[in-house]
Amino acid sequence: MTNATSTAGSGAESKLKRDIGAPLLFAFIVGDTLGAGIYTLVGSMAADVGGAIWLPLLIALLVALLTAGTYAELITKYPHAGGAARYAERAFNVPYLSFLVGFLMMASGITTAAALANAFAGDYLTALIDVPAAPAAIVFIILLTLINLRGVKESLTANLVASMIEVTGLVLVIVLAAIVFGSGDGEPSRLLEFAPDVPPLQGAFAASVIAFFSFLGFEAAANMAEEVKNPSKAYPRALFGAIGTAAVVYLLIAIGAVIVLPPTELAVSTAPLLDVVTASGIAVPPWLFGAIALVAIANGALLFMVMASRVGYGLAEAGLLPRAFGTCLPKRRTPWVSIVVVAGLTIALTLLGNVSTLAETTVLLLLLVFVSANVSVLVLKKDTVDHSHFSVPRIVPVLAIIASITLLTQQTGIVWLGALAYVVIGSLLFLLARAGRRREERVSA
Repeated sequence: MTNATSTAGSGAESKLKRDIGAPLLFAFIVGDTLGAGIYTLVGSMAADVGGAIWLPLLIALLVALLTAGTYAELITKYPHAGGAARYAERAFNVPYLSFLVGFLMMASGITTAAALANAFAGDYLTALIDVPAAPAAIVFIILLTLINLRGVKESLTANLVASMIEVTGLVLVIVLAAIVFGSGDGEPSRLLEFAPDVPPLQGAFAASVIAFFSFLGFEAAANMAEEVKNPSKAYPRALFGAIGTAAVVYLLIAIGAVIVLPPTELAVSTAPLLDVVTASGIAVPPWLFGAIALVAIANGALLFMVMASRVGYGLAEAGLLPRAFGTCLPKRRTPWVSIVVVAGLTIALTLLGNVSTLAETTVLLLLLVFVSANVSVLVLKKDTVDHSHFSVPRIVPVLAIIASITLLTQQTGIVWLGALAYVVIGSLLFLLARAGRRREERVSA
């Protein structure tokens, strides 16, 4: 990979405010990545692959790095909100395809936020206070929506604080596992034990779907492009730095969790890292770690809601969603209509789905988006722009396409049906938006 020195890269003037520097962008991606995935889904991976949780994490890391290379080139080449939808538009100039890619990206953000809202209202919250799950999830989403409406800088500043807290929780798990290992109480031999009755390779690829959910976050940053200062320099540094940081933390967490607890116990846990902390025998109050986990989950949900609302804004700016989605608050310059719609849909999905199914649906949706982005970067290699940008060899997106298709083959039928439902809903919205545009054109003619 080569990183050209940026001399420009800001693109055309935007209605959105360029208020994000490289440190905040790095925190955005780290915060989006080090969230509920690792806090809640370690047990699911253990059920598929036993103690070798590190293996699906490495597979997921490889897929993430390959596609991150593609995104680094596309983002720095075309620094505009809308992400993969804009890239598909440039590559193929087929409005329906551009809309569908963007809609799936938006749907993935909403689905992820709904999954995290359910996770927030689950066992980690119960460690602090016993309240009904559904009302807790709804209040949770409303509060995050108010932060999102306040402004992108406020949202990402809250993310910066939350990221520090959630990383502290993960470091705590790593330290406690190291203490257990150092005292001779741990079982490192479990790291090479695979789940019984599951072929190792089959289990590893099945678990890699869930592991990949833990790495999601870098693609969300593409939709912040119009709000980043000097994106050609900021994005590659923040992107690869954040993925590398997440990979190190995740691998240490996976190793530590298996050393402290048998994979069979992790597999049935709904709050696996809390169980690891408790099993360490070191006096850490459950409510304290529960609070840290809730901050991590809230942080991830906020960032995915920010991303989804910016996708809606980008699609409206491209003429693929009603113009209202591009309406911004006069002083805050945040896309308030898109933000409110995202919040409403997130609440609806929260009441309909569960964490595991919603997480797997998110992975499938984003893998489809990633295939589109990787094909787009190959088509757009011949396109030139008037500023320097990051670039990857053609083999990188080719390998990313192969890896993405491999993970798609691991998805279950019910998850594919959910994705199909999204495609149908998106297609109807596209036709409605197109009809609305034609009416406007007739009136103005």
